[in-house]
Amino acid sequence: MQDRPVHSLPPVDRIPAPLARRIALAAQGLADGRPSGVVGTRQLRGLVDRLGVVQIDSVNVLSRSHYLPAFSRLGPYRHADLDRLHHPRHDVFEYWAHEASYLPVRLQPCLRWRMAAAQQHAWGSMLRVQRERPEYVAALLDRVRDGGPLRAGELGEQRPSTPGQMWNWHPGKAALEYLFYVGALTARSRTAGFERVYDLTERVLPAAVVTAATPSRPDAVRELVRTASRALGVATETDLRDYFRLPVADARTAVAELAEAGELLPVEVQGWDRLAWLDPAARRPRWARARALLSPFDSLVWERPRVERLFGFRYRLEIYTPAAQRVHGYYVLPFLLGDRLVARVDLKADRQAGVLRVQAAHGEAPQPDPEVAGELAAELELLAGWLGLSGVQVADRGDLAPLLTAAVG
Repeated sequence: MQDRPVHSLPPVDRIPAPLARRIALAAQGLADGRPSGVVGTRQLRGLVDRLGVVQIDSVNVLSRSHYLPAFSRLGPYRHADLDRLHHPRHDVFEYWAHEASYLPVRLQPCLRWRMAAAQQHAWGSMLRVQRERPEYVAALLDRVRDGGPLRAGELGEQRPSTPGQMWNWHPGKAALEYLFYVGALTARSRTAGFERVYDLTERVLPAAVVTAATPSRPDAVRELVRTASRALGVATETDLRDYFRLPVADARTAVAELAEAGELLPVEVQGWDRLAWLDPAARRPRWARARALLSPFDSLVWERPRVERLFGFRYRLEIYTPAAQRVHGYYVLPFLLGDRLVARVDLKADRQAGVLRVQAAHGEAPQPDPEVAGELAAELELLAGWLGLSGVQVADRGDLAPLLTAAVG
């Protein structure tokens, strides 16, 4: 099902493309530049609440991805302060939202409909182990209840050898993931190796969240769309739906109801071929002062068609592309300057050598821009310092690499 075409409803406003970009950047906390002073848990908590979703990914070639959005928006901070939101404070919880994600605990009741649906619609080995060995799944739940937090690695089961399969979990891991998906267990913390430590949800989340009434599915989806709208600023129906990976029909109904209530305003954005929805409280900045490198899993860029609509920037993750066929590199971060994505760099934290390696640097302008190279060099040096690396080394790949090498040197 497609979004409604741009003329299906009379728009209340027409927004130039540059303003739409600035609205989106302001909603994502990227329009005003970084704050001065020390960044602590208060600012981090506010950012997670503002974004609603911080995606998790296990790739660690540069940094675990969930640490990067806060650095992009707030600047250097202590990794332990973000960890503290998850453990032991539990201001955030982990669940399947956009993908595996950290979310503010206030949203947990709004995802209980997904947990209930997972009892019948969990995928792959999770559903198989529940259907074929329900007594084993129940026994694992009892083990956690009686014995406390548990890692899959503590079960002593061998991971099956299934070449080419990403989710080749052993039965114990699949059972724990099923219990996580249906909400019986949640992640108490993550180990240094990024393994989930499972515990009973009621022992992890704040009592006020655990005992909160479960909203109806329509009410919950409406709140998730409302949260997405605030985080995106201006968005198509698809954008709003994708933020929490909502079912099409549910999201469409929620958008219609929020529009009728005046909580979403239909707008026409210059160059967009479909109707957009504006958060009435969205800021409309006259300029943007951003300078940030963005994780491939950052909520500003994770929906690639939206990136093209907003920035005219075609972005693809090439991790799973054979090396010889990659255009820009393995772990490529877009570089945001002002209100434009002006470059992209393939980065690797070489922890053994103590340097941040720029394995490729490509600009978006027809000709390499010295100003972009200078700003990018400053951002890379800031990133290297935050990661505990002593410097930046630039490989000779990409049209921006010579200027960047000079700017770093």
